[in-house]
Amino acid sequence: MKYMISWNERPQGSPMEYENAQKRILEVFSPWKAPANFKIESFVIRVGDWGGYMLMDCDDPLEVHKFCSMLPAFEFQARPVVPVADAIRVELEAMAWRDSLKDK
Repeated sequence: MKYMISWNERPQGSPMEYENAQKRILEVFSPWKAPANFKIESFVIRVGDWGGYMLMDCDDPLEVHKFCSMLPAFEFQARPVVPVADAIRVELEAMAWRDSLKDK
């Protein structure tokens, strides 16, 4: 399954708490290695922000959940996604099936 994972920094408190959270994020993330079943297509950070996006493929949703649980200073969203051409194909199939009901 292909996923689009996005993350945003959780609201913290004082400027010092933000600085400490950022240090901890880098401390935890630096040694991280993607599991063998993560096929990362794109991994980007939003410019001027503490958040970003990862487009990846993984056959184990628990590995995706583990990744999203690794950094509690971030709010993660992991959305299953499909290629546009595939989505259009099944939407057209659904519309054709729905339209066939009018004749009955």
